[in-house]
This record gives sequence, C-alpha cells and structure tokens, in this order.
Amino acid sequence: MQIIELTGLSSSDPLLKNSLALLLKRCVDKGASIGFVTPFSELESNHYWDSVDNELNQGGRILLLATENQQVLGTVQLSLCNKKNGQHRAEVEKLMVHPDARGLGIAGKLMHQIEALAKSRGRTLLILDTLTDSLAANLYLKLGFLRVGDIPDFALSTEGELEATCVFYKQLV
Repeated sequence: MQIIELTGLSSSDPLLKNSLALLLKRCVDKGASIGFVTPFSELESNHYWDSVDNELNQGGRILLLATENQQVLGTVQLSLCNKKNGQHRAEVEKLMVHPDARGLGIAGKLMHQIEALAKSRGRTLLILDTLTDSLAANLYLKLGFLRVGDIPDFALSTEGELEATCVFYKQLV
C-alpha cells in the first residue's frame, strides 16, 4: 500500500476522480458519518470533490490517498486554519476507508501521515469530530487524541436522524 499527497484533482487522471467519487458514495451508502445523507448520488459526490479541488489549489487543504494496485482504498484531509490567531492548528476531516478494505490498518496509516504533514507545516494542534461511540471515536483515542466531550443532536446520520458528535484534539510535539 502506498500513501500519496495530492495537490490538486483537476489535472489528475479522470479515473482517479471517478474512484474518489465512488469511494465517497460507497462510504456514505454504508453509513459513514462524514457530512452527507442518503440518498447520495454520484453527481453530489463529484460536486464535493470539485470543492475539495478548489481548496487544494488555494493551499488551504491537504489530501492524502491510500492506494494499492491503482485502487483508492482510503483518504483523509487536513483543513488548514488561515486565521491569524489559528495558524498553529488544523482540522482532520473525511477519514474514509473503502468498506472492502476496512480492518487492514489503513485509517491508522493515513492518520500518522496526516499528523506528520501537519507538523511539517508548523501545525501543533489537530482537532476533529466524529459520531459518538463510533469505531472512528475508538480509533482516535488509540491514536492519542483526547476527547473533549459530546454534543447531542449535532448532525444528521446518513439516514437523516439526529446523532451526537464527540470532539477530539491532539497536541503535536
């Protein structure tokens, strides 16, 4: 497995953009709490990746891919705070692993790499949120993130029901 950083999607192979769109759709369809509700179309997925491409091109976002045999197995993003008083922090977003590739350590590898990239860009604080009591919440605890607390009824599940979210942080030293 290889982890690569993409600096933009518009100049990338069209097959890659299609793979990303299908990965996102598959994760949402399988219940991933990453900001979307079902039904979720491939067109919506493509629009999302176009917005990511804009942020990549502006330098406000980092995108990592886990690939093997030219297949996208997972992704994670880092949104860099550009406020004058927040240039030391970044938010981890959209950690996704293809449902058929879960349990292989891909999420952990992506997270270790995104932390290293955050440090290399002078970021000393990472924040993130995820569904309360989810597998992802347990993963973040294992990776050394500290749980701040829960916010009830924070976001809609993929099925459209309100669910609690927990907030995490990690100081990078």
